[in-house]
Amino acid sequence: MGTCMAGLALMSCQQQSDTQLTVSGLDPMAFDTVISEKQVKLYTLKNSNGMEVCITNYGGRVVSLVVPDKDGKPTDVVLGFDNIAQYADTLNSPSDYGSSVGRYANRINQGRITVDGKEYQLTQNDGKHCLHGGGTTGWMNKVYDAEQIGDSILKLSLVSPDGDNGFPGEVKVTTTYKVTADNMLDIVFEGETDKETIINMTNHNYYNLNGDLSKVGTDMILYVNADNFTPSDATYMTTGEIVSVEGTPMDFRTPHAIADSINSDYQQIKNATGYDHNWCLNTYKDGKGDDTQVCASLYSPTTGIFMEMYTNEPGVQVYTANFQGVGRDADIIRKHGIKYPKHVSVCLESQKYPDSPNKPEWVQPTLKPGEKYYSRAAYKFSIK
Repeated sequence: MGTCMAGLALMSCQQQSDTQLTVSGLDPMAFDTVISEKQVKLYTLKNSNGMEVCITNYGGRVVSLVVPDKDGKPTDVVLGFDNIAQYADTLNSPSDYGSSVGRYANRINQGRITVDGKEYQLTQNDGKHCLHGGGTTGWMNKVYDAEQIGDSILKLSLVSPDGDNGFPGEVKVTTTYKVTADNMLDIVFEGETDKETIINMTNHNYYNLNGDLSKVGTDMILYVNADNFTPSDATYMTTGEIVSVEGTPMDFRTPHAIADSINSDYQQIKNATGYDHNWCLNTYKDGKGDDTQVCASLYSPTTGIFMEMYTNEPGVQVYTANFQGVGRDADIIRKHGIKYPKHVSVCLESQKYPDSPNKPEWVQPTLKPGEKYYSRAAYKFSIK
C-alpha cells in the first residue's frame, strides 16, 4: 500500500491536464501512473451511438459508462472515482466499484475450501469469511496488463500465483470488454490453471440509471428472472437452502420499483438493510446457462434508460448499495464531487452461488488443468 501511494505521489495524476476530457468528464491523466512497477492508464471504448465506457487496468474497473437518455443527453450510469489515487487508497476510500472480481466473487464461509482433497485457508477479510477473493488484496486491486483493440474492445490479462490469498494453483485470466453497435457492454472472463483450483469471476458495476448519483436509486424498476433465491444468515453467508420467491419481497418476476419492498420487515431484507442476495436464475437449466435470454433488467422512469442483463452463470447477486453513505463512507467524495447516499445504486453480479465450494449440491466453480474457464456477463442499454 505504501509503495502504491508513494508512487502515486510522484506521478502527475493529481495535476491539471490539457488532455481532452472523456464524454463522462474524466481526465485520462488523472489515471496515468505506475503501481507495483506496472503502468496504469484509463482506456476509452465507444460506438457510434454515443455510448462510452472508460476502464482502468487497475482492478479492471469500469470508471464510467455513458449512454444517451430519452432526450439524447449523455448520462453516466455507474458509481466511481475520478482519479486513480482514490481507487488505490484502499485504507481511506475502499471500494469495489466497477472491478473485475477474482479469484472468487462473493463470500466463502470461514475462508475455508477443500480442493482435490486438501484444505486451504483463504484470506478472511469479511469478518470470518473470505469476500471477493480477499478484498483489498484481491484482483480488484491488482494491475492487469492491457491491450486495446480498436475503439470498442479492451483485453485485460492477469497472472495470479499459486497461493494468492490462499488459493491453490497459478491461474492466468483475461477479462475482455466489448462495446457493441447496439449499446451493449459485453464482458467475457476466461482462465486456465496449472493446478486444480476454484474460480468465480464477476463484474462489480454499481448502476444508477437516473442520471443523478447524489440521490437514492430505489425508484428504479427491477426484474429478476428467478423463481428461487438462496437465503443468508446475519453474516451474509448462504445457509444452503434454496427458497421460492413466491409471496415474498424477493419476487421480482413481475418488474417493480425497488422502493416497493426494500423497507419490508422480511427478515432477509432486515438482515442486509436492503437487498444483498443471490437469485437462482431460470435461464440456467440442466447444467447450462442460456446467455441469449434476459436474466435481469433495470429501468429508470426518470431517464427512460433500460438495461437488460445476460449471463451463462446460474446466479446473480442483487446488491442495493446498503453500505454506501453509512458511517465514514458518508463523507467520501466521489466522481463529480458527489457524496453517495445509502441505496444509491444496484449491482447485478453474475456468479456461481455464494460459498458454492462448501455446498457440493450446487454448481461448482472447480477448474482443473487443461480445462478452460469461461463466464459471460452482458448489459444492453436502450430507451423504453
